[in-house]
Amino acid sequence: MAQRNPAQFPPPGASARRGWIDSDDGRVALHSPEFAADPHRAYREMRSKWGSLAPVELAPGIPATLVVGYSTALRVLNDPDRFPADPRAWQKDIPAECPVLPIMEWRPTASRNTGADFQRYREAITASIGAVDLHALHATVEKAAIPLINSFCETGAADLIGQYAFPLTFGLVNALLGCPAEIGQRVATGMAALVEGIDAEQGNQMISAAMLELVALKRTEPGNDITSELLRHPAALDEAEMVHQVAGHYGAGIEFQQNLIANTLLLILTDDRFGGSVLGGSLSTLDALDEVLFNDPPLANFLITYPRHPVLVDDVWLPAHQPVLVSMAACNNDPAIRAENRTGNRSHLAWGIGGHACPARSLSYVIAQNAIDQLLDALPEMEPALPGGVPAWRPGPFHRALAELPVTFSPMARLNL
Repeated sequence: MAQRNPAQFPPPGASARRGWIDSDDGRVALHSPEFAADPHRAYREMRSKWGSLAPVELAPGIPATLVVGYSTALRVLNDPDRFPADPRAWQKDIPAECPVLPIMEWRPTASRNTGADFQRYREAITASIGAVDLHALHATVEKAAIPLINSFCETGAADLIGQYAFPLTFGLVNALLGCPAEIGQRVATGMAALVEGIDAEQGNQMISAAMLELVALKRTEPGNDITSELLRHPAALDEAEMVHQVAGHYGAGIEFQQNLIANTLLLILTDDRFGGSVLGGSLSTLDALDEVLFNDPPLANFLITYPRHPVLVDDVWLPAHQPVLVSMAACNNDPAIRAENRTGNRSHLAWGIGGHACPARSLSYVIAQNAIDQLLDALPEMEPALPGGVPAWRPGPFHRALAELPVTFSPMARLNL
């Protein structure tokens, strides 16, 4: 356990403070519904009590250290030699039924490797994403968005996640990967289980089986899509490597892309600073997206590393091989670096930094911005209809994800395709 001394970081079995977010051994339980309901309060309490590094629990009995200080996060993320992303030493002692193991375990991908393997995977995935025509993507988003809006615009009410953000991102990822909808549906179901830690291993198996079908299909019927580009890349990825590269696109492209869209829509619909300003044109949708990427990034706690050896950081000994996660949400709001007016500021950590920074950043911005603009142009008078007036957040140690986003509006005529 990372510790300054036993009085500051309690040993297993002890409880320094049995508060609303503490697990039985005094660690902050990131998997709890209480944490999901108000993580920013939790981050403030962590910073007040422990400084830049806080002891947390990712699942019952799974300890880790969460980085909540911006400068400390930069130090960790810019030091891959001492903080590699390879989890294999850690996972040797993790039980197979652990709900976070499927999302954290080693895979043949850039995000789980270092050295030559990292470089090989990174080049392949970056090249395949770079082949996407971002200009044509604008029209692709519009083509996907209009039928979805037409499916509820005449009713006067909708859940913007179940009826818009999810099916939109699902369809777009299928299109970008050249994946038939039936295969993609199984991947989406498995990915949700993986992220939430509920039936995670079953979700993992569902994803692998579906991806095997897609890779086999693209070997015989290549097209102008990311999967085919990966197969054509000089890295010569084998079957298992291909499965994991493509599955990674689904993880970011569905689960986290839909959360970025939904969290930004929530901000625009509920925050007076943004609602009228975005609709009136004085602030852009891009400004709202960056505000969310600062405050409520869809991947709130991740960028996981595993120290090769015990290492002293900010007067805290981090043990070898135990996970060190960066809280992008907490670090972005570190009082040491936070500015009051951040319009146009994109210095947040939501995309990561360094070699492991998200290679699909431009792609994600285009999809989210166009999806939100299409909806607001069609239904500018939407009002949130949150039960009790408070958003419900899905529990989970890694994501920041709404359970639903219900809205009401005056029924509108269907849009022309």
